[in-house]
Amino acid sequence: MSVTHAPQSADVLRRQDPELAEILLGELLRQSSTLQLIAAENFCSPAVLAALGSPLANKYAEGYPGARHHGGCEIVDVAERLAVDRAKALFGAEHANVQAHSGSSAVLAAYAALLRPGDTVLALGLPYGGHLTHGSPANFSGRWFDFVPYGVDAETGLIDHDQVRTLARSHRPKAIVCGSIAYPRHIDHAFFREVADEVGAYLIADAAHPIGLVAGGAAPSPVPYADVVCATTHKVLRGPRGGMILCGAELAERIDRAVFPFTQGGAQMHTVAAKAVAFGEAAAPAFTAYAHQVVANAKVLAAGLAGEGFVVTTGGTDTHLVTVDPAPLGVDGRTARGRLAAAGMVLDCCALPHTETRGLRLGTAAVTTQGMTEEQMARIAALLAGVIRGEAETTKAREEVRDLVGGFPPYPA
Repeated sequence: MSVTHAPQSADVLRRQDPELAEILLGELLRQSSTLQLIAAENFCSPAVLAALGSPLANKYAEGYPGARHHGGCEIVDVAERLAVDRAKALFGAEHANVQAHSGSSAVLAAYAALLRPGDTVLALGLPYGGHLTHGSPANFSGRWFDFVPYGVDAETGLIDHDQVRTLARSHRPKAIVCGSIAYPRHIDHAFFREVADEVGAYLIADAAHPIGLVAGGAAPSPVPYADVVCATTHKVLRGPRGGMILCGAELAERIDRAVFPFTQGGAQMHTVAAKAVAFGEAAAPAFTAYAHQVVANAKVLAAGLAGEGFVVTTGGTDTHLVTVDPAPLGVDGRTARGRLAAAGMVLDCCALPHTETRGLRLGTAAVTTQGMTEEQMARIAALLAGVIRGEAETTKAREEVRDLVGGFPPYPA
């Protein structure tokens, strides 16, 4: 499905609504001609896209298999049971809810199942890589619950375990959240389980970013340790945009009722089917190789950026994530992101712990899906540095980016 080889559905759309068809083809061109380094993005497979565009999109299916509020759900029940069974097998979980519309929806449901408004929750602070659902005042989490933030060590950038334990003992939270959107190292789930048990708290793992690495055996699993695991099905997992929740059998009913009817209405059955496809793909040996290549690429990218003068947070990475400070190259994160975008390199800014400045957050999931390996990561590091320093003229740099990604189309014809 390259720009010159659009799927049949695009041909239908061109005839029916050429204006919107041009918009969609324009986005396909953007994805195929620029470098996708956003850590939360990936390219899902043609099979996942096919499920998303299937007739299951027509079906209203409030409730769960065998207990729907609408008739005619016999087929979609099979699809959801398949998705649930595959998720449970893939992650070794006793229960899986695959209806959550997003990672944030999954976290909301976990809180709804375990907490009441006003309860105290311990979570990684936003300046250190915590997510909006970890207590942002602009988010439901910060308005409904009393969040106590923990941080990272100022020298190493690693989670301050002593602080976590001290805060837990002092505040006696109802729940402890472990997980981050910008922490490039593995989370010590066993440590958080120990602290949660000590203070009588639930342990919620927000594994939105690493869950795909977990599926491929390239990251430790939170499932044996956490009471509830919240995750997305896109990012490294390469599925459709959506969420899921994993838990033990004793919390299954509470989690399911927190998703429906408490926080959501009808499930998006085309997305549920696409999740089933992605879980099936992630169970294959090829995905294991992919997940390990994602990490290998991130390590080389981090080393290359360090060699170019960037300050790499925590000194490296264990995952698909790399976070860096471009200040030694003479710019802040926002300025760097703008220069890179003009040259066709797409990535995000992020908070830098213990500073007032913004850094850059990169991910290797999408470029690895395209087939890039360590050789290309070294080239990307040099490209990034050259553009940020102003050594590479923007037009020339964009041509080099097009040349690079042209050899690795996300959807080959």
